[in-house]
Amino acid sequence: MGRLTNKVALITGGAGGCGRAAAELFAREGARVAILDLPTSDGEHVAAGINDAGGAACFVPADVSNAEQVNQAVARAEAHFGAITVLMNHAGTIAAGPFLETREADWDRLMNINVKGMFLTTQAVLPGMIAAGGGSIICTSSISGVVGTPMEVLYCTTKGACHMFARAISVEYRDRGIRSNAICPGFIGTDHGHREIDLLQKHGVDVSEEAMKSMQGRLCDPSEVASAALFLASDDASFVNGTHLFVDNGYTAL
Repeated sequence: MGRLTNKVALITGGAGGCGRAAAELFAREGARVAILDLPTSDGEHVAAGINDAGGAACFVPADVSNAEQVNQAVARAEAHFGAITVLMNHAGTIAAGPFLETREADWDRLMNINVKGMFLTTQAVLPGMIAAGGGSIICTSSISGVVGTPMEVLYCTTKGACHMFARAISVEYRDRGIRSNAICPGFIGTDHGHREIDLLQKHGVDVSEEAMKSMQGRLCDPSEVASAALFLASDDASFVNGTHLFVDNGYTAL
């Protein structure tokens, strides 16, 4: 306990799935946690649960693809808790289908949420993080950042961008005390993960229980992603910078 004591964490997409698991774990480890998620999300409820359990959390509603909303949410988080020293760029969504049926609107939506949202939030947080003397940025990527999967050209492209965003930030801001890494889960047992499986099955991709066992043994639990994120957020990872940490039980090692 206490691995994030005196740290302020902002988690985008922190109201559900792995983001929620990370928010709750980070709070138990001593961080003051700002949950940034859509106004329609369960963010207020999640923050209240953390506070009721003795932690410190607040909800700052925003659409990560909207610069004005992101800037306002970051300002509110900083006003509430102080400079953000841990940023987890977790907000993201999924799309699956034949490449030739992908619409420009599909491209714009995923790029805006998965890539632009990461850009906007990091740009809003970095000045305060630098002024505070440094911090840790964690970008949620995926096995799809390095493994091409059928029916997911668009999704894979956004996660490939996430890979290089995290790495390039690490190089540019290393001397300012900033660490930047990507966390790369395999298939996860969240609503998002089950929706991805359903979409892939709809288009004939074998992601059956038997296939999943062969690829990665079982579905990843959100708590396992959160634990990996905790390591990257903590001082235990003080010399880990620019890496891609795969939480996939050997999927990418096959």
